[in-house]
Amino acid sequence: MKPLDVIKYPLSSEKSIRLMESENKLEFVVDRRANKQEIKKAIEEAFNVKIVSVQTFNSQSGEKRAYVKFSDETPAIDIATKLGLM
Repeated sequence: MKPLDVIKYPLSSEKSIRLMESENKLEFVVDRRANKQEIKKAIEEAFNVKIVSVQTFNSQSGEKRAYVKFSDETPAIDIATKLGLM
């Protein structure tokens, strides 16, 4: 799978902004079939960053969301700015 097949779009909610500031995490809606390793690889390739962990969550609306924790040398706010979330 190509990175753009895995990552659908980033989420910009109050919770995701709070996570970005306090825990250096961003929230993405991803393809339902993608596993954590594929999500990690796709985001690392797409944004040229280092990722510490990926947690996934299937919402009631049928979306699969990934909470991505970035390494300390990569502030999540920088990636959010590139994506136009900030």
